[in-house]
Amino acid sequence: MHTTFRSLLAAALAVGLFPHGAALAQSAGCTIARDASARQVFTCPGGVKITAEAGASFRLADRNRDGSPDSASLRRKAILVDVDSSQHVGGFQVVTPQAIAAVRGTQWAVDVASGKTSVLVVRGSVAVRRPAGDPVVLSPGEGVDVSSGTDPLIVRRWPAPRAAALLARLGQ
Repeated sequence: MHTTFRSLLAAALAVGLFPHGAALAQSAGCTIARDASARQVFTCPGGVKITAEAGASFRLADRNRDGSPDSASLRRKAILVDVDSSQHVGGFQVVTPQAIAAVRGTQWAVDVASGKTSVLVVRGSVAVRRPAGDPVVLSPGEGVDVSSGTDPLIVRRWPAPRAAALLARLGQ
């Protein structure tokens, strides 16, 4: 049975049912929908919803094995994370090559491109830090750009056109 599933998955990848680099739900119970712009929307138990830009490269993880993802590892492009704290226990984090963004319950976007990670908060607050370093806390409308290095992270209110451009890529 396992070999048959693996063969079917390989065939689906080969004929393009899943685009190269597309994320698959690794957490039990997530449903996946695709919109007209090829964005993927993962709706998961525990009040977690993730919208992935077409071509985004990421993986979901359920580290505490409660049936709801509690982290995403993002390598390319953008995702929008919406966590309902009234349903989700234990927070959620997005890990990129440059940064870790963590929350208890909120909505925020994370974009990885050209060797940097950009984080924008839509609702709630998000703590962002480098893998080794002190966090900064972002509020709605604020963002931070994180590149390799040790320079302090600078929180800025994002100009409306920049925020709108990122959110448009995510269907918002």
